[in-house]
Amino acid sequence: MSKPYTGGCACGAVRYEIAAEPVFSNDCQCRDCQRRSGTGHGSYMTFAGANPKLSGEAKLWALAGDSANIKSHGFCPTCGSPVYLTFGTMPEFFTIHAASLDDPNRYVPQVVTYAMRALPWDHVDPALPKFDKMPPDM
Repeated sequence: MSKPYTGGCACGAVRYEIAAEPVFSNDCQCRDCQRRSGTGHGSYMTFAGANPKLSGEAKLWALAGDSANIKSHGFCPTCGSPVYLTFGTMPEFFTIHAASLDDPNRYVPQVVTYAMRALPWDHVDPALPKFDKMPPDM
């Protein structure tokens, strides 16, 4: 295993440390991610059974995804930066926003999800496999 993944919000009030490797990394072009990121997609790393060390108090915002699974978005109540997501029916998964990493160069996307909602001006890596929704095994 490599060094832990560390990161947090822009002001440093909410932090995480994850001593595991990601099981899934994606650029998501769904409408929710577009709105939340303020651009054409969100970039994420998902960890399984990672037991992240969290510090600071994130504010949570819950939203039902296309699958009706409740996604809780953790963001900083001071600076508003999105930091992580958890999933009601999949508590073993912990997802971080790639840009929240202390070293965002550690993010390597594997796929593009919700390509059916791609905006014509949002150019993600054309070599990545694209899925109209989530891949069937995720």
